[in-house]
Amino acid sequence: MRVTIADVAREAGVSKTTVSRVINTKGEVDRTTAARVREVIAQLGYVPSSGAVGLARGSSRTVGMLVPSLTWPWMGELLQGVVDTVEAADHGLLLFTCNRGAESVQRFTSQVSARAFDGLVVVEPENTLGHLTELHRDGLPIVLIDDRGHHPEFPSVVTTNHEGGASAARHLHAAGRTRPLVLTGPQHFGCVRDRLNGFRSVLPTDLVVEGDFTERGGRLAVEELLARDVTFDSVFAHNDISAAGVLRALRAAGRRVPDDIAVVGFDDIPMAEHTEPPLTTVRQPTRRMGETAARMLLSHLAGTPVPDGPAVLPTELVVRHSAP
Repeated sequence: MRVTIADVAREAGVSKTTVSRVINTKGEVDRTTAARVREVIAQLGYVPSSGAVGLARGSSRTVGMLVPSLTWPWMGELLQGVVDTVEAADHGLLLFTCNRGAESVQRFTSQVSARAFDGLVVVEPENTLGHLTELHRDGLPIVLIDDRGHHPEFPSVVTTNHEGGASAARHLHAAGRTRPLVLTGPQHFGCVRDRLNGFRSVLPTDLVVEGDFTERGGRLAVEELLARDVTFDSVFAHNDISAAGVLRALRAAGRRVPDDIAVVGFDDIPMAEHTEPPLTTVRQPTRRMGETAARMLLSHLAGTPVPDGPAVLPTELVVRHSAP
């Protein structure tokens, strides 16, 4: 059942008018009372109607952004796209991470309840889609940068993961590779299934190993296959970090890249240009994804209807020495 302003007032021992004044930062409320009201709001998970708060207080001209962590290799480019777009529109950005798990989510929820920002751009942290969906249904404008392929019910920005996988396969096939290894990410991610299905639509293979998007995972997967004398003439790794692990394992085993085995990654993070040899990869337009998500949210806040489907940005194959 949805928490109401009356529930907050009753729990805090104040009137509904006092709760409203705290939420909208209007009227005189002593610090002790205001702190108690905010604490109850956070405890109960109360989310005021965005329309009602907007009428009472006006826009905060602040956009929130929720991400799992700032350590992800492509997060800097994506964040820069959001920042550039938000600042150009004379808005501020309030950034939240989920580095502390449930504690971080609770802190974020308290800021939603206090209406610290007008809308939210999200790179989905693990196991938060249900909570985000509830916030959206309760009136919080949200745009998801859908890197996991979860296809939410609210507006999103996606890239062409299926076509990205297909482009990697076409490139390897044109180079005469016939026995590819596909090193995926976790199979419960929609983007992983899309990349694998796209690859297999062009170059069928039964040599598929589920990885974890880490350098160590890529290295260990290849070391194990080589130890078992499994034959492959190419590798499509579902991100550049695991592709770097693949290159490391092949080099340690004395396999030449690309003469013996070609390697293709996915993402085109800055590191991809500096591996040995430089990595052929499928580029995700991460900065443009951030810019597009921010523009969609700002347009929605200005009254423009959101599109029915996701905004789709194309991937691009970037050819370097690991798979010329």
